[in-house]
Amino acid sequence: MQQESGRLVRAIRLIDAISAWSGRIVAWLILPLIATMTYEVVVRYVATPTQWAYDTSYMLYGALFMLGAAYTLYRGAHIRTDFLYQNWSVRTQATVDALCYLFLFFPGIAVFLWLGGEFAWNSWLRDERTAGSSWMPVIYPLKAVIPAAAALLLLQGVSEFLKCVYALRIGRWLVVHKVMEELVSHEP
Repeated sequence: MQQESGRLVRAIRLIDAISAWSGRIVAWLILPLIATMTYEVVVRYVATPTQWAYDTSYMLYGALFMLGAAYTLYRGAHIRTDFLYQNWSVRTQATVDALCYLFLFFPGIAVFLWLGGEFAWNSWLRDERTAGSSWMPVIYPLKAVIPAAAALLLLQGVSEFLKCVYALRIGRWLVVHKVMEELVSHEP
């Protein structure tokens, strides 16, 4: 039993490390986003607005938002209604979470991965560009973010499900980072 728990914890920590690593890398997208928006605002008052800043900003923000979803799940920062949940025992919480991951999260994200992959692949094959812009930038890199984000989110979902399995076996949540430690310390 202890050897199984050790493997379970190692798997959770490995997946969480991937999500933490990807989140820290993706966070750097904020710098070119800030630079683009700052440049656009300054240039707008000095000369004429750029053709590229709007498109660049929504592409950077879209990538930042989508690719940051797995990191957000890892940190426990997605919206949750806790008014009932917080009063349940750890095993009840883990059971509800595990069932939700199995029957709601995994099927939804799997469909998102599959359809997003087809959507991105077709965009790459056509060398798709944005028709709504005068400079017509390529759009397929942004569309490739969709299956990449879904894959990262699916992987982090596996970690969250394994945390539920751990909580069901041990009777307490596995503390994986400081934010989680604060959440666990507020349990009844």
